[in-house]
Amino acid sequence: MDNRLLPPVLTRRRIWLACTVAVAADTIQFGGAFLGLPGWFLDDGVDVVAMVLQTLILGFHPLLLPTFLLKAVPMLDALPTWTGCTFLVIAVRRRQQAPAPAPVRPARVEVPQDVIDV
Repeated sequence: MDNRLLPPVLTRRRIWLACTVAVAADTIQFGGAFLGLPGWFLDDGVDVVAMVLQTLILGFHPLLLPTFLLKAVPMLDALPTWTGCTFLVIAVRRRQQAPAPAPVRPARVEVPQDVIDV
């Protein structure tokens, strides 16, 4: 099986990079809307770049698609959806990549041999 299809292992560096990209994308979009810059060009361009970068950093996850599409809804584009989705994808990936807990074996009780039971 090709390893490129599997999601990458989450490292501290990947998590920080993904969070930085998400916060930067939301900040640029919110700042652009606040300053009155052309919304469709800026929003769509930032969304495409954020989607590609998040896919390269975290691997493809279906939760990234609604975030990309939610920016087309007029009132929802003001929410920090990239940041929220990134945190959610990181939480899901951590749960998937968490090692299975080791089975717990009961402790062995040693019975002293020199005890007389009356």
